[in-house]
Amino acid sequence: MDIVMIVELLVVLGALWVGSRYGSLALGAISGIGLALLVFGFGLKPGTPPTDVIYIIIAAVTCAGIMQASGGMDWLIQIAEKLLRKHPDRITFLAPLCTFFLTVLVGTGHVVYTLMPIICDIALKKGIRPERPCGVASIASQVGITCSPIAAAVVAFVTISNAHGFDITIPKVLMISIPACLCGLIAAAAASYHRGLDLDKDPAFQAKLKDPEQYKYIYGSSATTLDKEIPQSAKNAVFIFLGALAVIVIFAAFPDLLPEYSTVNAVKDAGDLTLISGVKITAKELAKAGVVVSGFTEKGMVDLKMNLVIQIVMITAAAMMIIFCKASPKKAVAGPVWQSGMVAVVAIYGIAWLADTYFSNYMDTMQTLLTDIVKEYPWSIAFVFFMVSVLINSQGAVVVAMLPLAYSLGIEGPVLLGVLPSVYGYFFIPNYPSDIATVNFDRSGTTVIGKYLLNHSFMMPGLICVFVSTIVAYILSSIIY
Repeated sequence: MDIVMIVELLVVLGALWVGSRYGSLALGAISGIGLALLVFGFGLKPGTPPTDVIYIIIAAVTCAGIMQASGGMDWLIQIAEKLLRKHPDRITFLAPLCTFFLTVLVGTGHVVYTLMPIICDIALKKGIRPERPCGVASIASQVGITCSPIAAAVVAFVTISNAHGFDITIPKVLMISIPACLCGLIAAAAASYHRGLDLDKDPAFQAKLKDPEQYKYIYGSSATTLDKEIPQSAKNAVFIFLGALAVIVIFAAFPDLLPEYSTVNAVKDAGDLTLISGVKITAKELAKAGVVVSGFTEKGMVDLKMNLVIQIVMITAAAMMIIFCKASPKKAVAGPVWQSGMVAVVAIYGIAWLADTYFSNYMDTMQTLLTDIVKEYPWSIAFVFFMVSVLINSQGAVVVAMLPLAYSLGIEGPVLLGVLPSVYGYFFIPNYPSDIATVNFDRSGTTVIGKYLLNHSFMMPGLICVFVSTIVAYILSSIIY
């Protein structure tokens, strides 16, 4: 590794660090500055932007945003609230399960903001320290991303893995990630069950209650969605959304059901071919144009790719919700699910393109430096995934940016599937929106960031969950594959 390569790596890391400080769209936009420096300043060949993953995110987020605009998300939150209020004494375990499965269904962790104040309210009314369920519930809302059939991280893992010879489908990924992450969440919830002082023994909390204004703020209101009337059209939107998910899973589980279509592929590339008209064209360009030239291209049948299936099904479901469920497109665009999804698109676009530009230009050097380590300890790539996630706040971006590098280092697909839960590390520095929102929703003040930044309410459940989930996933993947 020479000095130029180190300086360029510092450019990449610097862009990610500055972007994470600004947050939101800045993650992708400031990555563009790093990309410009690498290409125009250091003369590196630009990498490939992750267009397939971006298209899937756009389709999935549009569908989820339309469902939210129809009122369907309110119905899901109501169902979760009824469960939590029915068993308030078990909220430390049930709250993370609710936020987890909401994320699994919708593909984004930003759907839980309505549920978080309810979790805090139930805990307070039951006399349970809100930090216990709130901290692990926020973690669970992000852990569910690697368990969702429409989440960018899962789809990207399948797409990239198939391209590198690991024949894996979305259902097969979920068979590993869902039980593994549930084990991690249960472990984190168990560790949080007696976390901190009980409210009646907490001197800081009791001091707050002596102030009438603070007492009114803490106990004077009640967060609930149970008084909200849900129209049938909203419920129908949920059914359409769930039906779309079922179609995607069925096609992924039974690829023989996918339609086939004819295509022309380049089988030989001998530079420019001179046609009768005198025009020079490559074999790949001929294949794209559908022209069959003996010895250079061939005609065959191929299955419809799953990335296209997801896009087609999701935008079709969104259209059905608009037509039949009175969902307002304008309301969807203004909603938090669609907006957060578009932020993720920009983040993945910039971050993954920046990372691919750097790693693709130094692939041989990376292989020389890391091959011995990953051959001896292939699971060590989990630490790389985790550390990158701490910087870039996106599990999908981690997969898109780092998975091709992992495959190029010779790490086998089952190993990478086993360490997939390790792509969630952005709880480590508590600047993610769901964590910040959870702190603000906790009226008791027990869910905190901490004086020293890293001593926050999400560190312990986050580390336990990711550690246990990764170990269980690695064991399951080793047994199955």
